[in-house]
Amino acid sequence: MSVTAVPLQPVKRAYKVWLWIGVLAAIALAFGLAWVGTRSAVAAKLPNDQFLAWHKGQSGIQTTASGLQYQVIKPGSGPTAAEQDGVSLKIHGILRDGSDFQEAAPMRFQVGQPMIPGFTEGVKLMKKGAKYRFWLPPNLGYGAEPGGQHELADKVLIFDVEMQDLVPAAVIQQMMMQQMMQQGGGQGGPQGGPPAGGAAGPPPSER
Repeated sequence: MSVTAVPLQPVKRAYKVWLWIGVLAAIALAFGLAWVGTRSAVAAKLPNDQFLAWHKGQSGIQTTASGLQYQVIKPGSGPTAAEQDGVSLKIHGILRDGSDFQEAAPMRFQVGQPMIPGFTEGVKLMKKGAKYRFWLPPNLGYGAEPGGQHELADKVLIFDVEMQDLVPAAVIQQMMMQQMMQQGGGQGGPQGGPPAGGAAGPPPSER
């Protein structure tokens, strides 16, 4: 039995060109991803000011006039938080090395209560349902405390914050007035802070 050989057709030059373009593009992409990963790893070890200068140029990062850096993960809806509004948050605090300094936990307070300044500024950018990530330079974090004795005074603080509820100041004031009326307006009535549960303390701070 004889086998008939089928001649192979030569690959057209145009196909070869496109094949090589694909190979080169894949190699370039691999090098690009490796370079980005290397840059991020190197930047994570930079001093605070150099890290923040590098980080502000990354995609999706916005920087306020004070130096607070933030990323909008979910925008939320409605008005932004204002002074004396009550907010219900879920927060998680980490450092640049990825270690926790504030475990994920719920938090309630009225905007304007004593807080580290960068945290208050960031919350005022948010709307109900929003999720943000904040990067606080030391001067907006615990380095802003008098004496700078806090153990995290020289650290960049990173907060993941979800605003689960926002109660306008006018509503809180009305609820407080109703409580006072029910109590007969006597002394010892509520003197501030959101009703029904009060406010949680600032993200860990020496009050």
